[in-house]
Amino acid sequence: MISRDLTFLLGGARSGKSAYAERLAASSARPVTYIATALVAAGDNEFAQRVEHHRARRPEHWDLIEASADLAGALRRADGDDRCILIDCLTLWLAGLLCPPDAAALSHDAYAAHLNAFEAALADARGKVIVVSNEIGLGVVPLGAETRYYVDELGRLNQRIAALSAQVTLMVAGLPMIVKPASGPTC
Repeated sequence: MISRDLTFLLGGARSGKSAYAERLAASSARPVTYIATALVAAGDNEFAQRVEHHRARRPEHWDLIEASADLAGALRRADGDDRCILIDCLTLWLAGLLCPPDAAALSHDAYAAHLNAFEAALADARGKVIVVSNEIGLGVVPLGAETRYYVDELGRLNQRIAALSAQVTLMVAGLPMIVKPASGPTC
């Protein structure tokens, strides 16, 4: 089932995906809720600066939800017919699920439940939803079983969200490349 107003933006690091997503949200003419998925670990000053860069760029009048593992719940709380919801990003949310900073890893069943709940929340969403994720599987197969597992899981998650989406855009060097158009036949 393709969600009626779900846009999925993919790209590499610094590809312009977040800035493009923010422009799409601002142009929606709807109240925007930004759902942030990044959890800054204590002492990670470089990552804190990345988060601050995103925060400074966002309009102050946008609502903000800092999501935990329950991204589905955050989406459902923000959703409404007249709303635009920007989720940035699945990459960090998945990292938090697979490697929680201050807790034990989730069981396979709990992990699958979070993914399924998020997919269901997207399918049920009434407002405009924009989801951002990294495309990290374009390079060589990474060394280390944990890294390969993460790359594989993100690839699978991205495929699930792309299948639900009316439009999928790949950002390359700041340029939006339409992968799946918002109208027309889909396979």
